Formats: sequence, structure tokens, C-alpha cells
Amino acid sequence: MDNKTVTKLKDLNLVDRFLFDETMENREAYEAAVSILLENEVELLDRAETEKEFRISPKLREIRLDVVSMDSQKRIYYTEMQKKNTGNLKKRSRYYQAHIDVSLLEPGSMNFNLLNDSCFILIAPFDIFERGLCRYTFEGTCRECPDLKLGDGSIKVFINTKGRNREEFSEEFLDFMDYVTNSSAKVAGRTKSEKIKLIHRQVQKIKESEKMGVKYMQRWEELAEAKEEGGELMLIKQVCKKLGKGKSMEEIAEALEEDMEKIEKICEAAEGFAPDYNCEEIYEKLYEE
Repeated sequence: MDNKTVTKLKDLNLVDRFLFDETMENREAYEAAVSILLENEVELLDRAETEKEFRISPKLREIRLDVVSMDSQKRIYYTEMQKKNTGNLKKRSRYYQAHIDVSLLEPGSMNFNLLNDSCFILIAPFDIFERGLCRYTFEGTCRECPDLKLGDGSIKVFINTKGRNREEFSEEFLDFMDYVTNSSAKVAGRTKSEKIKLIHRQVQKIKESEKMGVKYMQRWEELAEAKEEGGELMLIKQVCKKLGKGKSMEEIAEALEEDMEKIEKICEAAEGFAPDYNCEEIYEKLYEE
């Protein structure tokens, strides 16, 4: 395997999911990040859970959240780092909200007021809504009475690191936008933010860890396997393997770092071969003239 094609661990930035997840597993780092992104002090109770999977039924698609934690008011924060625009992020936030909510109540519970408040945060180096803003915060409001909020306790926040309305945000927030896409000592060194410096110390710890280096290479090799030593057939095998585990098309595209359109075509071709998935026949069906 040609290691020249590998982005080295020391060159990763927070916008790369591996580094983001490993960094935010540290409670103080995640607490600092959420506080900066919301421009509001947040006090988390426990260490964050990373790559947390939720499945409410074997017949339904599962979801995997990058980072999840709870604050002292029992509000749940779940955060996603999204490097590529898959074109489905708005609807995905809705699906994630549904899974989270269902998991919060005990079976048979009749009191919906027991649902925790929640805050979904998606961070991306692109603008989902194309309005040029650094941050988009959504709460349920009434069309007829714009000043009336639904008050269901859920908030969705979309962060665009390349937003243009920078004059509306704190220096700390703007410095963190720069650091997300360039997680270097140089960027961390010029900020006055102690929170960003704390996050950078955790980033450096991960980048200098031999154990993390091995973990990263294992992850990279798994992703690269679909692209090397077998080409399209190997990719089909990887997709079918994940389909067999109940993964959704979106999850497969993210895990294999492939275009959604390409994965969707393979999944559609494989549909008639479930659950055994004869990959050679799927290949023939997919590429027959």
C-alpha cells in the first residue's frame, strides 16, 4: 500500500473526523468547543461519548453520532463534523433528532415532558444554506406569529467556518473557525483564547501519541481497502459488508469517503441480492452495457 497517499496524523485538522472525535472525547475539550460555538458557557457532566450508535429497531437505519454529552441542566449536546457536503444534511438533522428523542424515554412512559432539551451542532467548512453566515440557529417558530417559539426544547445549530458576517462574532469564535480548518501550533499560538489553547493541547497529545498513530493507520487502511487492490469490485464488497450490518447509504458513503451518488448506485444494484449479496453478480449488473 502506497503510504505516500496517506495524510499523516500530524497533518490532520479538526475538520477531519478522526482527529475531531479523538479530541472531543476529552470532556474539557468538548466543553470548550461547545461553549465557543454557542458563545455561551456550558458545563458538561461527563466525558463525551464518540461514534455513539443508536438503533431503535433492527429494521430501521441506525445513526452514528460523532460526539454526545450532557450538561449540568441535563441538556444533551450532539455534534457532527462534516467535511464534505453530502446534500442531505438538513434532512439528516431531522432523522438524528428523532433517534435521540426516542432513546430518551423509557418504554411505556406517558410523560413527554421528561424529554431532555437537546442541541444539535453541525460544523462544516461550507455553507449549507448559502446565506454567507457563520452560524445558523434553528428553533421552532410560528409562521403566523414569528415571535412565538414552539418551546419543545430542541435547537439545531449549523456552523459554517467560512461565513462572511465575521463582525457579528467574538474574537474567540472567529479564532476557533480558523483553528478548525488549520489545527496548527501557529494558529493556536496567536489566539488569546484559553479554551482554544486547551483544545490544542489535546490535539497535540493525540498527534504525538504512538497508540493514536496506530489507530489512525488502521482506520485509514480500512478506508483505502475499497479503493486499492481490487478497484470497483472491492468497493462493492465493502458496501455489501456494511449493508449486511444495517448501515444506511449515507453512513456507508461517509465511512468509505465516497461520493453519495456512487454509493447509491451500488446499493440500488445490491438490493435484489440481499441478504447474501453476490458481489460478482452485483458487479455485472452494475456495469453491464
